[in-house]
Amino acid sequence: MPVITNIEDLKRIYKRRAPRMFYDYAESGSWTEQTFRENCSDFDQLYLRQRVAVDMTGRTTASQMIGQDVAMPVALAPVGLTGMQCADGEIKAARAAEKFGVPFTLSTMSINSIEDVAEATSKPFWFQLYTMKDQDFVSRLIQRAKDAKCSALVITLDLQILGQRHKDLKNGLSAPPKLTPSTIANLMTKWSWGLQMLGAKRRNFGNIVGHVDGVTDTANLGAWTAEQFDPSLDWGKIAKIKEEWGGPVILKGILDAEDAKMALSVGADALVVSNHGGRQLDGAMSSIKALPSILDAVGDQVEVHLDSGIRSGQDVLKALAMGAKGTYIGRAFVYGLGAMGEAGVTKALEVIHKELDVSMALCGRRRVDELDKDILLIPDDFEGRWQ
Repeated sequence: MPVITNIEDLKRIYKRRAPRMFYDYAESGSWTEQTFRENCSDFDQLYLRQRVAVDMTGRTTASQMIGQDVAMPVALAPVGLTGMQCADGEIKAARAAEKFGVPFTLSTMSINSIEDVAEATSKPFWFQLYTMKDQDFVSRLIQRAKDAKCSALVITLDLQILGQRHKDLKNGLSAPPKLTPSTIANLMTKWSWGLQMLGAKRRNFGNIVGHVDGVTDTANLGAWTAEQFDPSLDWGKIAKIKEEWGGPVILKGILDAEDAKMALSVGADALVVSNHGGRQLDGAMSSIKALPSILDAVGDQVEVHLDSGIRSGQDVLKALAMGAKGTYIGRAFVYGLGAMGEAGVTKALEVIHKELDVSMALCGRRRVDELDKDILLIPDDFEGRWQ
């Protein structure tokens, strides 16, 4: 077993073990991938201030996200097709998150269903909703999340229209994989993945197949999902969904101060500064650079979280110091899952927790609620100067 000390170690193992189309699905952005790259590289522009001779005993990373206790302010982001990265992937990730004490968010486009994950876990998880044109399906999906005792609804706002990810088109991404000559050749080198998938609970979209009239196999599913994302989604519809849900609502995909104000006006319990991991509007601002203007716009009137680009505990530390109250990891936990299953997700969380804890201490802080911009060196033009 290799010694794993950072997220990049997990990524290398994951790349060896996962089929190419699913590795590429996770490790890609839209168009030129500028935003995908800058989500990570922009964190490097923020420097940490080392402070010494501060009593560091009794420090803790424990915090809260939307009023829920968390071992550290890091949630597992909703990631579609997680159950294709590793057999029963959503179940394994949810179990790891539960044991670690951080939130797990199940995607609408998951392989394991809401019911599968609820049956396999003992604490409430969050459910991420994509708004579809089929209003009856959306209402039933919300009710299923209620029945599963999900403790928050995460509404993703930035996927009304699907961004183009070149690798997915070239690989013929599908769940389960379509057996083309190139796919078969690649799968022949991924025996451990294939053997595990033979015993998987599901190999298609568990929240959709069997829950939509006429969708009984992957052929029907592809046609249905291609036309179902709702381009007419607006703030009025979001307000209605919030009312129908009746519990805590997190709005994900906010990248502009004006949209942050609108999220506040419809009564969001939290908003997530996110560009969908660079998978939607390429050329958009990185999440960490967009964060300050959004915090300026809404202040402390709503909880502001950050997603996209976090690959380390230091990234978490910087986001919290900039003012975010919570963060999300997507690719970082997928690397662990694809590398080592549930144990790999746990390892990813352990790596991030240790980096957060040690770096926070070396900056002279004992608690995450003590973090502020005073521990950072921020370039004068970090947010950019725009006309």
